[in-house]
Amino acid sequence: MTKKLIILSLCASTMLSAQSELEELKALLAQQMKMTQALQKRVVQLEKKQAIQSKITKRQDNKIRETKKQIAVVQTQKEEQPTVQAAATFDQKSFLPDIALILNGSTVARNVPNSTYASYYIPGFSTYNANTPMVIPFNKERGFNFNYAELALHSTVGPWFDADAIFHLRSNSFDIEEAYLTTRALPYALKAKLGQFRSNFGRINAKHQHSWHFSSQPLVFEAMLGSEGINDAGVQLQWVLPTEDTYVMAGFEALQGINDVSFGDTETNNLYIGYLKSSFDITDDTTALLGASILHGKNLYGFSTDIYGADFTVKTALDGYSSLLWQSELLYRNKKTTTDTQKQAGFYTQFIYQYDQNWAAGIRYDDLYKNLDTQPNNLDKYTAMLEYKPFEFTKFRLQYTYDKSKVFGINNERKNTSEILLGVTIEAGAHGAHAF
Repeated sequence: MTKKLIILSLCASTMLSAQSELEELKALLAQQMKMTQALQKRVVQLEKKQAIQSKITKRQDNKIRETKKQIAVVQTQKEEQPTVQAAATFDQKSFLPDIALILNGSTVARNVPNSTYASYYIPGFSTYNANTPMVIPFNKERGFNFNYAELALHSTVGPWFDADAIFHLRSNSFDIEEAYLTTRALPYALKAKLGQFRSNFGRINAKHQHSWHFSSQPLVFEAMLGSEGINDAGVQLQWVLPTEDTYVMAGFEALQGINDVSFGDTETNNLYIGYLKSSFDITDDTTALLGASILHGKNLYGFSTDIYGADFTVKTALDGYSSLLWQSELLYRNKKTTTDTQKQAGFYTQFIYQYDQNWAAGIRYDDLYKNLDTQPNNLDKYTAMLEYKPFEFTKFRLQYTYDKSKVFGINNERKNTSEILLGVTIEAGAHGAHAF
C-alpha cells in the first residue's frame, strides 16, 4: 500500500513538473513570437524608410541632371551669342582709355647767345632764312626750357582695332604728335596702322624724345629729316615672317610726304618707305638687332629723293639691371635738284652703360662725313651724358655736347658750340615700356 502511494506521488510530482516546464515553454514561445513580430515590424519600417530614401535620391539625381542640362544650355548660348552676353555685362569703365602724362624740361648753359643760336643751320643740308628760321623744339634757350607736356591716350575699340593719340602741349602751341588706329586681328601675322604716326624708318625715328638715350637728336637725322623726323599721315603694313629662331619683320608705308627737308611735294601722297628688321640672340646674354630701310619721295623741286638707311644694335646683359648697349645708324641721301644730284651721308654711333636700376652713362659720336663739293665735310659732334633715375618714372640727365656742325646767321659764321644741359623727365599714368 505504501509502495503504491509512493509511486503515485512520484507520478503526480512528475506530471506537475512536466506541466510547469510546459508552461515555461509556452511563455518562452510567446515571448519569442513577440520578438519576431517586433523584428518584422522593424524590418517593414526600415524597408519603408529605404524606399523613401531611394525616392529622395532619385529626385536629387534628377535635379542634378536637370541642372547640368541648364548649365550646358547656358554655356552653348554664351558661345553662340557672345555679343548678347557682353551686352549683359557691359561696364562703361572698361571703355575708358589708358592715360599717360609726360613732362619734359631742361636748363641749358651754352657759349652762344639765344638770338644767334636761333639762326643756326647745317651747311650743305639747310640754309638760313630770316623769314622761316629753323624749328628748334627742344632745349632752345639758355637758361630754363619747358620743352613739352605729352598727353598720351590708348584704348581698345573693339576686337579689330586699338586707338592711340599723342598730343604735345607747349607754352605757345598744341600739336597732334600722333593719332592712329592699329589692327588687332589680321591673319598671317600681319599688322596695319592708319592715321598720323612716326615712321618705323631706321631705329630712332619712331621713338619720342623722352625715350632717347640722349636729350638731343642725332646729327644725321636732323640734317636729312629735320627736327621732327618722319611724322606724317598715311598707312603702314607690317608682316612678321614665320621664322623659328630669328625675328624678321618686313614693313611698308605710304605717307603724304610733308617733310620738306628732303621731300615736301604734297600735290598727292609722294613718300614711300620700306624696311626689313631682324633680331636674334648671339649668346644667352647678348641680343643683336639689324635693320635696312629706304625712303623714296619727291622734293620741293619736283624731283625724287632717296634715303637709304642701315642700323645695327647689340645689347649685352651683365648682371641684374646692368647692361651694355652699342647702337649705330648710317644714312645716305640722293637728292635731285634742278642742277645736280646731291649725294650726302652721315652716321652716329653710341655706347650706353647701364650700371644698375638707377644709374647710366653714355657717349655718342655724330659725323656728316659726305657733303656737297662746295660745303665742309668735317661736320661732327661729341656728346656725353650721365643719367640718374631715383624712381621708375623720374629721370634726371646731365649732358655735355661739343658741336662743330653749325653755321650762324646771315653772316655765315661757323662757330663751335659747347653746351651743358640738365634735363628732367616725369612720367605719370599708364605708360608702356620703351624698346631699347
